[in-house]
Amino acid sequence: MNLSRDSHGRLVLQEADGTAHAGVVPVRAFPLTDPDGAISLVGSDGRERLWVADPAALPETARALLAEELARREFAPVIERLLDVSTFSTPSTWSVRTDRGDAQLVLKGEEDIRRLAGTALLITDSHGVGYRIADARALDKRSRRLLERFL
Repeated sequence: MNLSRDSHGRLVLQEADGTAHAGVVPVRAFPLTDPDGAISLVGSDGRERLWVADPAALPETARALLAEELARREFAPVIERLLDVSTFSTPSTWSVRTDRGDAQLVLKGEEDIRRLAGTALLITDSHGVGYRIADARALDKRSRRLLERFL
């Protein structure tokens, strides 16, 4: 397996038999619970072209191309601190500090807060953007107190 970019910037997968698939797209198998785990390379026709069970075992150049392509496609800011909430009933506007800067999100209902593995959470705002909290216990005391009002 060889992974490269064509002149248009698309990923090209070349299989061992020489077959080339232009425009493949990497898709994480478990993006929230195992973001470093298995990846599927999907062709432009929507069919899986290659299953990569352990991306860490790939050559450095292929890993770098996959990481670059996944970073372009994924947007899941990580909440580091809850700064303020407008009300403790829903809908509620939250002011948060994320790994990508300060943001405001509107929580429509408590059902938009989903528990993931361990103490990780996924919070989906009114626009469908998913914000992650990697470890709710690692938040500062004030943030935990605000969050507990919604859990």
